[in-house]
Amino acid sequence: METLFADKDRFIITVEVVPPGGPDPTPLLDQLATLSKLSFDGFSVATNPVAKSRMSAMVTCHLIQTRVDRPAILHCTIRDHNRIAVQGELWGAKALGINTVMVATGDQIALLDRGIVSHVGDVNVCDLIGMARESGLFTGVVFDTKPELSGGFDRAVRRLEEKATSGAQFAVTQPVYDQTGAEAIADAVKHIDIPVIMGILPLRTFRHAEFLHTKVSGITVPDQIRARMEKADDTVTEGIANARDMLQIAKERFKGACVMPPFDHFEVLASLLT
Repeated sequence: METLFADKDRFIITVEVVPPGGPDPTPLLDQLATLSKLSFDGFSVATNPVAKSRMSAMVTCHLIQTRVDRPAILHCTIRDHNRIAVQGELWGAKALGINTVMVATGDQIALLDRGIVSHVGDVNVCDLIGMARESGLFTGVVFDTKPELSGGFDRAVRRLEEKATSGAQFAVTQPVYDQTGAEAIADAVKHIDIPVIMGILPLRTFRHAEFLHTKVSGITVPDQIRARMEKADDTVTEGIANARDMLQIAKERFKGACVMPPFDHFEVLASLLT
């Protein structure tokens, strides 16, 4: 399939998908098939998010492209594969008609799992960018604003500059929840000559907003947004309203948006993408 970024002037919307936690893809594919009439460009398929086993992201991409007939972006991490295996993944993706990858470090392995699971990491993200490009894949990265990174936000911008220099062709931000945060990112990265896609993760409940803000590294849900969620009579509707606002801001300041339906609630997309 053609890369999603073939038309550089087009605003791109992708939908993030988490592969099933088992061998049966049918329920997920059935859900995704119901989205066919919505206005978006393709899917972005996570690989073992939160460092928990899921069906192969490459297989999931192939199944989506075959069943739903829309392009899928393969997430590829340095956490799970050594250099030999990751090269095989990249070549396999290309052979299956998956033309776009997004490379990342991968979520940290939980402390309780570290006795039985190890982080591989014998290549770094910039190495993986080069390998993906050499494999003929259109290659994206994450704009990572994790607060524990030395140098904070400025360091995140410098890191994105390094990734672009290494060959990255687009970037996706963490979820953003207000205009101030969106404007800060857009202004900080405007000198980097690659498309930047804004992440949008609709909130479900006040507890969901609090969890993202306090427990998920790199995500900030501003005080006023959490307050709105706490006071809302219908928190799902409030979360969708915020997501709609963010999508409009993304259209004004970014090259695209990656919508991340929470907990496989793909039904929220009907309120966002129509």
